[in-house]
Amino acid sequence: MKAPARQIGLARALSKLGFCSRSQAVELIRDGHVRLNGRVVRNPESPVHLPQARIEVDGHPIARAEKIYLMLYKPRGIVTTASDEKGRDTVYSLLDNNGTSWIAPVGRLDKASEGLLLLTNDSEWAARITAPETHLDKTYHVQIDCIANGELLSQLHKGVHSAEGENLHAKHARLLRSSEKNCWLEITLDEGKNRHIRRMFAALDVEVLRLVRVAIGPLQLGNLARGKYRTLASDEKQSLDRAMNSASKNQLAPPK
Repeated sequence: MKAPARQIGLARALSKLGFCSRSQAVELIRDGHVRLNGRVVRNPESPVHLPQARIEVDGHPIARAEKIYLMLYKPRGIVTTASDEKGRDTVYSLLDNNGTSWIAPVGRLDKASEGLLLLTNDSEWAARITAPETHLDKTYHVQIDCIANGELLSQLHKGVHSAEGENLHAKHARLLRSSEKNCWLEITLDEGKNRHIRRMFAALDVEVLRLVRVAIGPLQLGNLARGKYRTLASDEKQSLDRAMNSASKNQLAPPK
């Protein structure tokens, strides 16, 4: 006997269908724009069976959107939000319509940072990428205002206490190249705390001059031009999925 389909909340259903984010769905539902099986529903947690349910927004039937997975080279000076109260340019100014009503960044890069940023309408996949328990490596090239020595690299590995009292550390840290007054490091994190790298160096009284994310798991920024984006190839998407599955299994495995 086939098990009955699992119910999910209406707001989550709209997000899962790729129509909008869950927070946007909550607003639409509470404002009376959404019909479920022919009647207006204002409770974002109203139970829904997908795909049997008929969902309409402002009279338009909502079907499952084709999943979109993009990689973008975010330039410095661009904010990773849908809109900005200060009128600053956002990552959406770099995108075409793409034939979808909604697409969202996967995590964030702050305004002064640049590099690889994923965007998708697959909210559950995005949540897995950013979940702390996934421990998906993120790799950055970081220019600092001094020459790194072995002691500095060791401190990054062991961890430092931020001004907020958090212990911040790098999974890996190595010197890439140096000049007379500054150098470039490669920093790998397996967690993504807010402004992690900048706060880590601030605790060491070191200034970050540039910060570029060059990889998320096995996905490399490569030669993608600054401000440009492209669709992930199927093998790139599969490689990311395998990396997340592998990281999750490693976390669950008992210590030897």
